[in-house]
Amino acid sequence: MELAMAAEELKTVVNRLRRAQGQIAGVIRMIEEGRDCEDVVTQLAAASRALDRAGFAIIATGLQHCLTDADMAAPEDREQMRARLEKLFLSLA
Repeated sequence: MELAMAAEELKTVVNRLRRAQGQIAGVIRMIEEGRDCEDVVTQLAAASRALDRAGFAIIATGLQHCLTDADMAAPEDREQMRARLEKLFLSLA
C-alpha cells in the first residue's frame, strides 16, 4: 500500500510528527535534568498522543483511498486491503 496523500494531509501529519519529535526531545532533557516524574510522564503521554494521531491520520487516508478505489478492485483485492488496514489500525491500539 503506497502512502499517497494530498499535500495538505501530508503537511498535517508531518506537523504532528515534528511536534512529537520536539516533545520527545523535551522528555529526554527532562530526564537528564532529573525533573519530576509526573512532569516527564505528562510530556511523554503528549508525545504518544501526537504519534497516535499521525498514525490514525495516515490510516484514515488509506481507508478513504480504498473506499474510492473499491469499485475498481476485485472482491479478493478489497478483502486483502481491508485486512491490511485493520492490521495497521490495531497496531496503534
